[in-house]
Amino acid sequence: MKKPTPRSSALFITCASLLLACSQTNTPQTSTTASPGTSPSADTSPQGSAGGNSNTIYIGIGVAQTSNVALLGQEQVAGAKIAEKYFNDKGGVDGTPIKLVFQDTGGDEQGAINAFNTLINQDKVVGIVGPTLSQQAFSADPIADRAKVPVLAPSNTAKGIPQIGDYIARVSAPVAVVAPNAVKAALKQNPNIKKVAVFFAQNDAFSKSETETFQTTVKDMGLELATVQKFLTTDTDFQSQATNAINVKPDLIIISGLAADGGNLIKQLRELGYKGVIIGGNGLNTSNVFAVCKALCDGVLIAQAYSPEYENEINKAYREAYRAQFKKEPPQFSAQAFTGVQVFVDSLKAINAQSKVSQKPLAELRTNLNQQLLGGKYDTPLGEISFTPEGEVNQKEFYVARIKMEADGNNGKFEFLK
Repeated sequence: MKKPTPRSSALFITCASLLLACSQTNTPQTSTTASPGTSPSADTSPQGSAGGNSNTIYIGIGVAQTSNVALLGQEQVAGAKIAEKYFNDKGGVDGTPIKLVFQDTGGDEQGAINAFNTLINQDKVVGIVGPTLSQQAFSADPIADRAKVPVLAPSNTAKGIPQIGDYIARVSAPVAVVAPNAVKAALKQNPNIKKVAVFFAQNDAFSKSETETFQTTVKDMGLELATVQKFLTTDTDFQSQATNAINVKPDLIIISGLAADGGNLIKQLRELGYKGVIIGGNGLNTSNVFAVCKALCDGVLIAQAYSPEYENEINKAYREAYRAQFKKEPPQFSAQAFTGVQVFVDSLKAINAQSKVSQKPLAELRTNLNQQLLGGKYDTPLGEISFTPEGEVNQKEFYVARIKMEADGNNGKFEFLK
């Protein structure tokens, strides 16, 4: 059994220095109504039934629909909504429909705390997919763990997430597993790389965690870490840091940040004349970065935990649904959110095969759901996954993609390297 990590104030500060990284045209919303005139927050059914309504199972989606993190969170909303329709079209949980309840976490810790409290205590969800950022998870997940509400992190890849508590798991592979693949791909593209410059957002816990992995990988591969430059996710002017890096004449630049700041940094590095290889971290792993650096995004390498080309039945259905709605390939953050919903649904079906979930008291169902999901195997858009007893995801397939921008510089795509 997992044990919640005890944290003094000093350790909390350490944890806060780890984060995730982690747009569609979706309209942000705060809470999805359950049926005409009845919302989960206005429960009129017997207290403690499944999700507050024995005719519907409520699953919480607590992600960033506003703030500078919305470029990632809105992709998660899209993936979750596709999952909701997909599984309800297949009968929900053996005839009982699921209903997603959305709460906007914004981009900070307090927003995630507020969203989780609402989902748990007012919306009475059986479990939560979220939050978007690891930094938010370190603050909000303990609330769910104390309430014994299972959480599936769709994009929290920083070190320490599953160790938060017994009810915390993730479908997002840890950065230590994913990130090194991008450096290997860069060396395959240019075997003469020797000097490396690293940039990271010092106010972003995930970026600080991710850059540690990148820096360790650089040293382990015998490359020279020529300079480390810091910035903030709120920065727009990177001239000083970019100039400092270019002056050491790096062959490779690695950026750990979010889409807006990371995209602007790429743009300014290219405008200042840098022509070498650039690796973007997981926070830049979104097509929304294309609008920021436009044609200058071309060639950037990003490690991936998802490929639209992965061949299985559910990824084919998910990919077709996403492309039909958004006219482009589905991104990783959407696929991971879809997978989070799927794991809950598949686990609920397994429970229902033993005893009807609609008849279980909510507290009992939440506990049963947490136990079931940790013991299952799932064929998802990410491939086959399972979990360790601690809640860490076991995933087999990983990828690296190169951004390929179209001639007009306005549109692009991720080309997956073989």
